[in-house]
Amino acid sequence: MCRWVIFKGRDEILLADLLLRPAHSILTQSYDCRLRLDQRPHNGDGFGVGYYTNPELGQGPCIFTSTTPAWNCTNLARLAKKTTSSLVFAHVRATTTGALSESNCHPFSYHSLMWMHNGHIAGFKKIKRKFVEAIKDEYFLAVEGSTDSEWAFALYLDTLDSLGANLKSPPPNGFGHTLLRAAMLKTIARLNEFLTAAGVTEPSLLNFGLSDGHSVVCTRYVSSKTDEAASLYFSSGTRFHEYKPGGFYRMERHDKGQDLVMVASEPLTFERGDWVTVPTNSILSINKQTVLIHPIMDQYYQPDPSFSRSAAFAESKGMVAGREGGKEGTGKRGVEG
Repeated sequence: MCRWVIFKGRDEILLADLLLRPAHSILTQSYDCRLRLDQRPHNGDGFGVGYYTNPELGQGPCIFTSTTPAWNCTNLARLAKKTTSSLVFAHVRATTTGALSESNCHPFSYHSLMWMHNGHIAGFKKIKRKFVEAIKDEYFLAVEGSTDSEWAFALYLDTLDSLGANLKSPPPNGFGHTLLRAAMLKTIARLNEFLTAAGVTEPSLLNFGLSDGHSVVCTRYVSSKTDEAASLYFSSGTRFHEYKPGGFYRMERHDKGQDLVMVASEPLTFERGDWVTVPTNSILSINKQTVLIHPIMDQYYQPDPSFSRSAAFAESKGMVAGREGGKEGTGKRGVEG
């Protein structure tokens, strides 16, 4: 499966310090995934980087995608060494649905909104027509590729629209994390309705990342009450820097405040204390630099905190359950992080 990372900071970061230089950067993960347990340790089916710039240049993100493997793209290295941003999405792809093409590379965007996905929608071919029937023409026509991920984004756009948002004319300070989170929860509910109606019983792995340039919403989710979701971690602090030559980065915390937050499929560093595991079937929101984690309380919610979900399904898809390399985040559910 794929890997992604999100950075949101009070100040801008040089993309090279996020994407290239850390010892286990997203670039490294494109050819050396420590948490992939299948026989395919590479994420070499293209990559993408999206980042927000000066609002005077427009509210939408700048997105660079390529079907070249990230480790072999000279242009990525050139751009990353000269580009800064305070809100960055990056994604390396291993195909599950859709051909190898730039139109299928994440992240995807629509006006101010940016989206990416790690996982898969089970039985997608059985429910694809449901997407077409359920969404407005403008979001149907916005789909350029053939991935389940982009169709999930189209469903999210339609859902956010149905909640009263004007997607073509977003507010100056964004839609707000509360509305974005509500739309994400409703999108997952609609997806589950499609799957149930089609008789699909295989779990779907839905690690989504979404931003409007101001707030960020992410999910770690599996449509199962007994299985673990794909891995997801977050890290927050006041400074992310190289403390020793050779790509040895760490997160520093000088006070109780948070100047930056990162969310990633795999930790970018080997400092165990830097990373917190996002609990399975949770939704994480970043408002300014405050992290909020809430449980997704639907039919797959597991109320027993002592219940141990099985990692076998996630491992069969090449995505370990996600308890290695970071502290458990269950104590942060529904509270500020």
